[in-house]
Amino acid sequence: MKAHDGMYIGGAWRPAAGRDRIEVVNPADETVIGAVPAGTAEDVDAAVRAARAAFPGWAATAPAERAALIGALRNVLAARKSEIAETITAELGSPLGFAEMVHVGAPLAVASSYAELGASYAFEQRLGNSTVLLEPVGVVGAITPWNYPLHQVVAKVAPALAAGCTLVLKPAEDTPLTAQLFAEAVHEAGIPAGVFNLVTGTGPVAGQALAAHEGVDLVSFTGSTAVGKQIGATAGAAVKRVALELGGKSANVILPGADLAKAVATGVGHVMNNTGQSCNALTRMLVHRDQYEEAVSLAAAAVAAYPTGDPTDPATRLGPVINAKQHQRVRGYIAKGVEEGARLVAGGADAPHERGYFVAPTVFADVTPDMTIAQEEIFGPVLSILAYEDEEDALRIANGTVYGLGGAVWAADEETAVAFARRMDTGQVDINGGRFNVLAPFGGYKQSGVGRELGPHGLAEYLQTKSLQF
Repeated sequence: MKAHDGMYIGGAWRPAAGRDRIEVVNPADETVIGAVPAGTAEDVDAAVRAARAAFPGWAATAPAERAALIGALRNVLAARKSEIAETITAELGSPLGFAEMVHVGAPLAVASSYAELGASYAFEQRLGNSTVLLEPVGVVGAITPWNYPLHQVVAKVAPALAAGCTLVLKPAEDTPLTAQLFAEAVHEAGIPAGVFNLVTGTGPVAGQALAAHEGVDLVSFTGSTAVGKQIGATAGAAVKRVALELGGKSANVILPGADLAKAVATGVGHVMNNTGQSCNALTRMLVHRDQYEEAVSLAAAAVAAYPTGDPTDPATRLGPVINAKQHQRVRGYIAKGVEEGARLVAGGADAPHERGYFVAPTVFADVTPDMTIAQEEIFGPVLSILAYEDEEDALRIANGTVYGLGGAVWAADEETAVAFARRMDTGQVDINGGRFNVLAPFGGYKQSGVGRELGPHGLAEYLQTKSLQF
């Protein structure tokens, strides 16, 4: 893979304003695989100006034409699927099979959905004696995380393009190579110059400059709740719109009568996929006290099917966490769980390999709702199993965090599961193993964010309304 030594601004790769570089490290073996420019406020300003200049023409482009270009972008990404997956494996550490199926497969499906939706969306509505126009917000500052480096980009760029907005993307500094491949695909697809711009850099410098830039009309951020609060405050001071997809501490509630073995196995898989680095990972498993020990045994057995190792090896199902800081953080949470009295039934804080940022798949039992590992987002392959007395107790535990992003309910029948899900304070709930849907809105309650991504709700985030009275 070859890193660009510049920024993609105004339809071309331009030299960065400064000389500082960000090294990209392979988390599986700790080797440096590339370097990209560390963007400055000057780079951000140039990108925003390019996006602002391109906005009138792009906003005036027919929705069907914009949608066709999104389809062309999707086709370029599909043609380069193997290259993108290999890059994600190298800079994120995702097992190659998971990178191909999920890290590239999901954003391809999202792009396809917006290629269709952009051409059929009702940008004009009649209400009584008024015509309501849905118009693009303007220039979008998109700040994306490292955990799903292509999906998070496509989930912002595709609906923004469909709405008629132009963008400046600041990707996470740990996974910039995937973002550079995306910029190449944008160029190859024929999207007009300045409509999409890329500035690599750190959050405190490039990210902050983008969020604060007076030429940005909306900031779309995915990442930690702490940083989301900072961006929200910056945008609020300028009366600027924000879309924030933040942290989570999702509950997997298994009600009496559910298929316990299936519910546990699926729940363990949800936590271990992507090495637990998913904001909606079902990291708290809630089981009735009568079935508790059986569930603990099933979970301990299930994690044995997730061997760690070289992510390019087809036998590997659990890659490393993203970097040294996260490696230390996750292992610290595991040690904290032991310190606070949780029972370690699988895994532990010891690193399973001498090199690489690997964490053993870990399961805790005897976890109480007030423990740190039951309240704080760990972002690693760590599952906590909690016991409850009855449905009201389960609901209290499930809702008893500051987060509300995802969740799951398992029951003997769909009606029972849905009744419980309706009472959960969370933005998305899987019912008896329900599958991910790229058209369904994704986003959280409480401190898990503001706004929604995906489908028509995701498109609406990038629109503003104008009423014409007759």
